[in-house]
Amino acid sequence: MELVCASSAADGCAAVDVPGGALWEEVLEWGIRRHGMAPASWTDYLRLTVGGTLSNGGISGQTFRHGPQTANVLELEVVTGNGERVVCSTAARPDLFFAALGGLGQFGVITRARIPLLPAPRMAKWIRVVYDRFEEYSGDAESLVTLPEPDAFDYVEGFAFVNSADSVNGWPSVPLSAELPFDPAIIPAGSGPVLYCLEVALHFNQHERDTIDQRACAMLRPLRYIRGLEFVVEVTYVDFLSRVKRAEDAARANGTWAAPHPWLNLLVASSAIVDFDRNVFKRILKDGIGGPMLVYPLLRSKWDPRTSVALPESEIFYLVALLRFSRRLCSEGGAAAELVAQNREIVECCRSNGYDFKLYLPHYQSEADWARHFGRDWPRFVERKARYDPLGILAPGQKLFSRSRPPPPLDL
Repeated sequence: MELVCASSAADGCAAVDVPGGALWEEVLEWGIRRHGMAPASWTDYLRLTVGGTLSNGGISGQTFRHGPQTANVLELEVVTGNGERVVCSTAARPDLFFAALGGLGQFGVITRARIPLLPAPRMAKWIRVVYDRFEEYSGDAESLVTLPEPDAFDYVEGFAFVNSADSVNGWPSVPLSAELPFDPAIIPAGSGPVLYCLEVALHFNQHERDTIDQRACAMLRPLRYIRGLEFVVEVTYVDFLSRVKRAEDAARANGTWAAPHPWLNLLVASSAIVDFDRNVFKRILKDGIGGPMLVYPLLRSKWDPRTSVALPESEIFYLVALLRFSRRLCSEGGAAAELVAQNREIVECCRSNGYDFKLYLPHYQSEADWARHFGRDWPRFVERKARYDPLGILAPGQKLFSRSRPPPPLDL
């Protein structure tokens, strides 16, 4: 990796040239250790490749503020299906640049990315609060992601969890440390089978330590969470970004990391999310999934429409990520198939109810399904395929295009 002067950025900020196969964990370690700098936008899991996430989107709790990772890249080096190695950006070969971003590897292999860097904070105040009503949870979450930047948290996520003592799906999944126990007696009588946890963070440096508590309290005060169910810790910025690594280490230790992970990731419009909660979280998934059920809002205006990513039409939409880690899958061969069937039930629920939604990290079996996924942008996707991979040799396993029947050549 190499630090460069990113003259193409509006303020001439620093940037790093990263091989496409490098892990975001390596980018973080290199940037902090050598320069005290880091990218602004992350994924929750940092052991993913830079080229891989840029080919899909790259979403985390910073996305509402800084945009996805596809909106935080200045330049790409791409090897197309034609065998051409191209350096592209918004100024040079912009069509290929935007095609490759979120392009699922269909137009080229990203071999290098230039990622802008900002001075990295030292610490994070990490906070979780609990709700028993989804309408209040979603309303507060949406209000937080639409605040002007000086008044906003640096990170906003959240998840649904089961209203029970289940060690994986229930109350024990909420506290941030063993010193902060969850007291179920505080939960209001009559609460439903599913509760909700809003997770936020403020980044700060040493000189801000005296005021960070006061600022956090002021920002939490208007929220409608259950008082007494607040969980707060202070951790280093690197430890905060590496939080999923610790969950991975625990999963490896107990054997669940080696099990199949039938995950499902959806983007669901705000207009449908309350009904989605009623039909999916409170009905299909009311007993949990053996892992986190993320649900938090994002802003469409933070995504560049020139990229290949397919999004709901709504300005506010939610990431719903069902991240199953089931020890049962290690010993019961049929369990994975059952959970895949449950994923299909959820997708069919979204379709039959007319929700404005998209699969994130999509997987379809037919061209018709892919055309429906990309909607009005499907002709653009087909045109880009014909331009950059006319023989259909890239990413054939996604079943968008057939090698034996590639898109017709462009009439130039």
